[in-house]
Amino acid sequence: MIARLKSLVSPALLVVLVPTLIAMIYYGLLAEDVYISESRIVVRHPTQGPRSPLDLALDQTGFGAANEGNNTVISYLQSRAAVNEANEDGALKAAYSDPELFWFDRFGLFGDSDEEFYDYFQSKLEVDEGATTQVLTIRVRAYAPEQAQAINGRLVEQSEALVNSLAQRSQADLIAIAEREVEEATQKARAAAVELARYRNTSGIVDPIQESEVGLQMISKLQDELIAAQTRLRQLQTYTPDASQIPFLRTQVRDLQAEIDAARGNLTGGRSSLSSALTRYQELQVESDFAEKQLAATRASLQEARAEARRKQAYLEKIAAPSLPDYPVEPRRIRSILAALVLGLLAWGVLSMLAIGVREHRD
Repeated sequence: MIARLKSLVSPALLVVLVPTLIAMIYYGLLAEDVYISESRIVVRHPTQGPRSPLDLALDQTGFGAANEGNNTVISYLQSRAAVNEANEDGALKAAYSDPELFWFDRFGLFGDSDEEFYDYFQSKLEVDEGATTQVLTIRVRAYAPEQAQAINGRLVEQSEALVNSLAQRSQADLIAIAEREVEEATQKARAAAVELARYRNTSGIVDPIQESEVGLQMISKLQDELIAAQTRLRQLQTYTPDASQIPFLRTQVRDLQAEIDAARGNLTGGRSSLSSALTRYQELQVESDFAEKQLAATRASLQEARAEARRKQAYLEKIAAPSLPDYPVEPRRIRSILAALVLGLLAWGVLSMLAIGVREHRD
């Protein structure tokens, strides 16, 4: 019986007492106090309307559309760029590599490269998003309360700068596209106007439509005079064939007919006629009118793009500023020591059962 107890005491010392003693020494005497600074932010979009209960339910089940701005901030905070920018002056790395810290807790135990510091800092940073409120909670762990607050503040400021930069870039791109369309429409309208002016100068015709109307009015007047002269000539030939006015009227009728034919030739004759000029003029006028309308439409689109850019201005709102912790939340010393004791007892129990099984198998 005594021999059996002695055989059990040795594994118990190794599996239970030694790990528990180590945990008591580390958590009770050596482990550094960890202070946690917490801040809460949210990325707002002014155009984002109220969400329906269905959207909220889908978000809770994981099938809803996440807040794009929050996802951007989370990805940024968990990136190497965020750590490098926060450690631009070396203050971030210095906060975790203070020689006064216990060697097991401080950074630099296995190397001091930027890549190793990034991996080390991931255990000091925690970013959570609420299921329904979409408020981001940023927690930073450090070995001094002021350092935890300062690091958290840096990360919040960097996130705000990122959101502002992305919003300004999106606005600039949207307005730049609209301005480029206005410039192209302006060039087309100017080219159409220059082409129309050049045609007027080369043809010597300001407005073929107005000149055609004038020509038609002149032909109408000449036709009235021709009809009156022909009527007068027929009357004289019928009632007074020997009248001295008959030769004059004949000459007048012939001249009026010639003037009418010439006027009609100017309107509907060859390539230099007003009819031919009117066809080309109408083509140029249609192109000019279309270019002007397109220019007006692009200018309206530019105003709408500027208004849309103002409506889509995303911004980061600080729900709660980085807190200054006044009590070290971690490490949970008693809980950790008890956990080491429980794990040691479980391991000792498993090993004891295995030893009994092996001994019974031999017997």
